[in-house]
Amino acid sequence: MSQTKPRDVQIYPIATDTTVLRSRSWSRLRFEIEYALSKGTTANSYLIQADKIALIDPPGETFTQKYLDALQQKLDISKIDYVIIGHVNPNRAATLKALLEIAPQVKFVASNPGAINLRQALENKDLPIIVMRREKNLDLGKGHNLQFIPTPNPRYPDHLCTYDPQTEILYTDKLFGAHICGDQVLDEGWQVFTEDRRYYFDCLMAPHARQVETALDKIGDLALRMYAPNHGPLVRYGLIELTEAYRQWSKQQTNQENSVALIYASAYGNTATLAQAIARGITKAGVAVESINCEVVEPEEIKTAVEKASGFVIGSPTLGGHAPTQIQTALGIILSTAAKSKLAGVFGSFGWSGEAIDILESKLKDAGYRFGFEPIRVKFKPDDKTLQMCEEAGVDFAQTLKKAKKVKTPTQPSTTVEQAVGRIIGSLCVVSAKQGDISSAMLASWVSQASFSPPGLTIAVAKDRALESLMHSGNSFVLNVLKEGNHLGLMKHFLKPFSPGEDRFAGVGTEEAENGSPALSDALAYLECSVKSRMECGDHWLVYATVDNGKVFNNEGLSAVHYRKSGTHY
Repeated sequence: MSQTKPRDVQIYPIATDTTVLRSRSWSRLRFEIEYALSKGTTANSYLIQADKIALIDPPGETFTQKYLDALQQKLDISKIDYVIIGHVNPNRAATLKALLEIAPQVKFVASNPGAINLRQALENKDLPIIVMRREKNLDLGKGHNLQFIPTPNPRYPDHLCTYDPQTEILYTDKLFGAHICGDQVLDEGWQVFTEDRRYYFDCLMAPHARQVETALDKIGDLALRMYAPNHGPLVRYGLIELTEAYRQWSKQQTNQENSVALIYASAYGNTATLAQAIARGITKAGVAVESINCEVVEPEEIKTAVEKASGFVIGSPTLGGHAPTQIQTALGIILSTAAKSKLAGVFGSFGWSGEAIDILESKLKDAGYRFGFEPIRVKFKPDDKTLQMCEEAGVDFAQTLKKAKKVKTPTQPSTTVEQAVGRIIGSLCVVSAKQGDISSAMLASWVSQASFSPPGLTIAVAKDRALESLMHSGNSFVLNVLKEGNHLGLMKHFLKPFSPGEDRFAGVGTEEAENGSPALSDALAYLECSVKSRMECGDHWLVYATVDNGKVFNNEGLSAVHYRKSGTHY
């Protein structure tokens, strides 16, 4: 998708008296892990024009003027009666202040936590806000008697869904979204969005799977025709399938054998972003996360989560040389509750100094806890490389946790089936990829040609591999085929454990392929590939890619082949 298109606002009628205004950006827009597929995004806002006029979720300041110009095409802005806020993002303050200047009579509608956050964001403690609960309605006339469903989670404690029984539309805020930009408003051909919706869920919702299940239960009895999320295409044609998928994906998390209590507070959102990246790594490695925002939970909830978790990770900003009071309270609970055998982790962000992170580290070390990764210290706003490092730290933490919890059993002879599966052989290859400042690689032998026209291949990638995040549809990579008799050095290099964020190519000869990914100079050949699709296969993703270009370094050489005796390991 072109990265040079200007940002704009798309206006489209979606139901009786109801219009969506989609503020569109074809570039990534933000450095947060859920935006990492770099397919752009839309900030969806909704307008209901009945006897009373309601505006739902105006976008952030990136779109303020373009949005107001587009809104003015639909109505006299000064006539708006209500602005409904699904969650309060400080980035929206500029747009909301501009709306108030034009329509000072506007009443805001939010959850109780949302009302508190909104007054802070707009720096107006007397701001008129209607606080909505499940039992309260807002009648706009013409049958648009809006119902409100609080659906809080640790990242968005003020999260609020809005239901219009007249149109049977549920305005879902962060639920059921995807970061995709395009001209398509509704989800015709909804299957093509499944990968993007799954990625969005894994990044944003998986750490809150228990709360997602509660939200699904709350909306289960509604007559629904459409989900209207904040981001991406509106969900109409795939509504039933996506709802069921959310239930299945949530169950995958809540049914995990091991879990981690991820405890944090975030002054400016940066620590929360780090927490999200760490959570992404933990969950992709097959360990559940119980995300806990210390600013909005009672101490007893922290204690319960720490007691039942197999390990814990705690993150804090530094404010005035100290950790916030809520983090100090959480640390005290951990020190008095968590067994010393539990794996620990520490992270945080800071502006001028990072004393809070040092305090957390020293207190936990002095208490005898073992760390699952080196403490993560990030100055100011994290970038892509930092988020990759955090994700890899989360994977390492989960893998260490699983190894520690695994009960050792006597080695059993391979079954006939396992031996038979092990007789499937494949070429030894190194898959390498680079996207912006992020690069990664892995040794692979589960590789097979999949098509003649176009020339294509499949690669099985374990879910917890660092490279996995660079192997989504639209990404490119290089498949380096190793040469028999010259492969042991490269095998040894790419089999060794790498620390989070470590350069996989240090000390290895490479050249840049045309698609920007590293090609190994000592390989027998390499193929430049583009990912077309991927399929979930148990503990792996099966990636299908087409071959765009290739080069053979040695016409006389033979491909290195990996022979196995059992199908239970590589």
